[in-house]
Amino acid sequence: MKLRSITLAIALLAGAALAPQTAAYAAGIPGAPAPFDKGGVRVALINYLSSGDFFQAYEAGAQQQAKALGIDLRIFEGRQNAAEQREQIQQAINSGVKGIVINHGLPESLKDVVQQALDKGIKVVAFDVNVDNPKVPQIEQSDHQLADLVLNQVIKDNGPAFSAGYVYVAGFAPLDRRNEIWTAFKAAHPQVKEKAQWGAVDDQTAASVANQASAVYRAHPDISVVFAPYDEFARGASLAADEAGIASKIKIYSADISTSDIEAIRKPGSAWVATAATNPAVIGEVSVRAVSLLLAGQDPGHQIVVEPVLITRNDLVSNDIKTIADLGEKFPAFHASNAAQASWIPH
Repeated sequence: MKLRSITLAIALLAGAALAPQTAAYAAGIPGAPAPFDKGGVRVALINYLSSGDFFQAYEAGAQQQAKALGIDLRIFEGRQNAAEQREQIQQAINSGVKGIVINHGLPESLKDVVQQALDKGIKVVAFDVNVDNPKVPQIEQSDHQLADLVLNQVIKDNGPAFSAGYVYVAGFAPLDRRNEIWTAFKAAHPQVKEKAQWGAVDDQTAASVANQASAVYRAHPDISVVFAPYDEFARGASLAADEAGIASKIKIYSADISTSDIEAIRKPGSAWVATAATNPAVIGEVSVRAVSLLLAGQDPGHQIVVEPVLITRNDLVSNDIKTIADLGEKFPAFHASNAAQASWIPH
């Protein structure tokens, strides 16, 4: 949701920015451990990022799993604002939630307020942000493996020598982990020359990256490969290639996937040729299951990893995959995860 610049609405919007969405919840689960035997367990999902298909699908998965568990899930929308996310966590603490799921964020702005929640007996899990606390399970997409998968495809398609562009913003745990693999990849392939690095994370990430990429492509016409390890980055890099009329001269490799990403990759002549991804809806489900296990006094593990798969344009076209639902049917590993699972947790 984007704030509007209408003076009369400022006060209303300021209040709405912190107001959570509330998901409907069911009765208790027969045979489940307390507190899930009675239902109505209140949990907050607090986002740093909400824009983009990935995060919408993540929320949908979290809501679906919460409903199955009888959880009263309060969703706080993210607006790429660290101070607002802190305030939302404090609001959730004061509202009496039993568990908190943190979806992305900046570690330095979260560590103390997360400790406040823990001190009040609230269970906390974090997805793709490391709050450096042994009591907070960390959920991730195996970002190292994700980057490895797609960079192996880069070499397969382009050989070991090419000029590259790289889209990256430091300070975000998944991007930093993917950057570690990119750094190692360059060291292992000295004929890969990184000509430019750019990137932005804001409420219009794809558009911002596209504007930057347009300038990069003009300045470095020899770039033939772009590594953009976040789908909004890849969307922007691809849009700029289309606008410059150079899509046939560049191959873009990304991370993450959505139905609109599939459409973009399948488009004839698209520069975007492959991605490595997990199902964001499945990660949302895993996040809710992890906090639920903590609330039931069970251990989900400290490092909870959802394994990714490589997806190429050829995979999508040859298998007639047009949506995330199609992808789940044709790629079983994409459809579900056994992470943070227990016999009493329904799907």
